[in-house]
Amino acid sequence: MPEPFQACLRTPFATLGITTTEAHVTGIRFLAPTVPAKAPRRDSIAHLACVQLQAYLDNPAYSFDLPLRLAGSHHRLQVWEAMCRIPAGKVRTYGEVAAELRSSARAVGGACGANPIPVVVPCHRIIGANHAIGGFMGARTEGFELGIKRWLLEHEGAI
Repeated sequence: MPEPFQACLRTPFATLGITTTEAHVTGIRFLAPTVPAKAPRRDSIAHLACVQLQAYLDNPAYSFDLPLRLAGSHHRLQVWEAMCRIPAGKVRTYGEVAAELRSSARAVGGACGANPIPVVVPCHRIIGANHAIGGFMGARTEGFELGIKRWLLEHEGAI
C-alpha cells in the first residue's frame, strides 16, 4: 500500500513525497521522477514544505524554517542536528562528524541512512574520507540514489 503523501513535489532529480501531521513535517521520500505531482492543501504544513523546498531549488543557499518531527535514538538526533549545522555549499566527512560526537563514522553513516527528512535535514552534505562522495540512501554505487546526492551537492556548489 503506498504511503499517504500530503504532497508530491516534482524536482529535477526526483519527485519528493512529503508526509506531515497538522503541525510538523514528518518525512520526505525520494520517488521516481515519473511520479506525478500532488498539490497540498493550501493552508497546510505540506504546502509550507513545498514552498520552502521550491525556494531551495531556486536558491541553494535558502535556509529552511520548517517545523520538523524527528524521531530516533539520541545518537541519531545528534547526527541530524549536526547535519543541520553544515551550511549549503559545504561538506563534512563521516569521520569529522563522528569525532565531534565521539561516535564512529559507521554509526554516523547509519544515522544518515535513517534520516527521515532528507534535503531539509541535509544528509547529502556528509561525504566519505578524501572527499569521496560516500553513500546515499543505502547505495554505494552510481545510480538513482547517488545521482540525487551528486545533484544536490552540485546545486549547492559543494562539488
